Amino acid sequence: MKSPVVKRSIVIAGHKTSVSLEDAFWEALKEIASSRRLTLSDLVATIDSARTQGNLSSAIRLFVLDHYRGAATAARGQATTERMSVASPPVA
Repeated sequence: MKSPVVKRSIVIAGHKTSVSLEDAFWEALKEIASSRRLTLSDLVATIDSARTQGNLSSAIRLFVLDHYRGAATAARGQATTERMSVASPPVA
């Protein structure tokens, strides 16, 4: 059985390093970088500089999780606002 973890080399601040992540996290990271108009290396460098503990792979996983949690929370808030505006009668 093939390991779900994929090890890739990436350049961070001019230094080459290896990062091991599951393929789903690599794909999510690419999507986030693209949406922010950043290179994958630039996004990973930002994550690396902001981490206070743990290894880089863990920091990336937590970053991706936080990103999608935030998006889900924002979507729920938008849906609630839309439901409230439809359900509320106009104020005269």
